Amino acid sequence: MELFFSEQTAKTPFIQFDPKSGKFDMKGKSIPENSKVFYSNMFDWLDKYTAQPMPVTNFDIQLDYFNTSSAKCIIDLFKKLENIEKNDKGKVIINWHYNEDDGDMQEAGQDYQSIVKVTFNLISFIQ
Repeated sequence: MELFFSEQTAKTPFIQFDPKSGKFDMKGKSIPENSKVFYSNMFDWLDKYTAQPMPVTNFDIQLDYFNTSSAKCIIDLFKKLENIEKNDKGKVIINWHYNEDDGDMQEAGQDYQSIVKVTFNLISFIQ
């Protein structure tokens, strides 16, 4: 499998998923005009990856802001990763990075943490 990469824009996040190392990164804003269309290629790639994942998948996510339609796509992304563990194909660790002054992003991370059944770390940082 090839690396999945999407360059950051003013409305979409930087995304880089490396299938050889199991290191996944997403950073920036997610407010695309159509989230389903924007994330469709990523979901297709994830379907292939989750069939034969690395023993450990580490996902670092740091979003400054996301809209409602992106929130649904993010949960769908987490659920796809959760299936790796459900199917005994490996371990998944999600690291939700948020600015310590951003209560909304902290709360969003806490909400996702309560829904997704994988190791989910909330990591604050100072900007």
